Amino acid sequence: MQITDQKLELAIGRMLQIGVFLAAAVVFLGGILYLRQVTGPRPDYSHFGTGVAERFRSPDEIVANAFHGRARSIIQLGLLLLIATPIARVVFAAVGFLLERDYLYVCISLIVLAVLLYSLLHVA
Repeated sequence: MQITDQKLELAIGRMLQIGVFLAAAVVFLGGILYLRQVTGPRPDYSHFGTGVAERFRSPDEIVANAFHGRARSIIQLGLLLLIATPIARVVFAAVGFLLERDYLYVCISLIVLAVLLYSLLHVA
């Protein structure tokens, strides 16, 4: 099977569309569930940073809580999907360039992937 630049660009574009749509749908679903689950007095957002602090969760906790139907975790899962979309695009491009035997662009894609992962995982 011959991979051309045009086929690779179309496949990457479609993958990006699906990733963003899926992330938006998950966030939307989580938002609807959140609005249905939240009861009690309205939160006061006039002072930013006051109130109960939510702790950040690891991705595995977010996924586990999302599958238990927790609305905030579903929203967080959608945001994780949105963050993962450009990373998947770089991986997809690297594999496509590898199949095209364009090793210069494979190396460039892997460098971009390393920078993305470093910036995502490096805690200052």
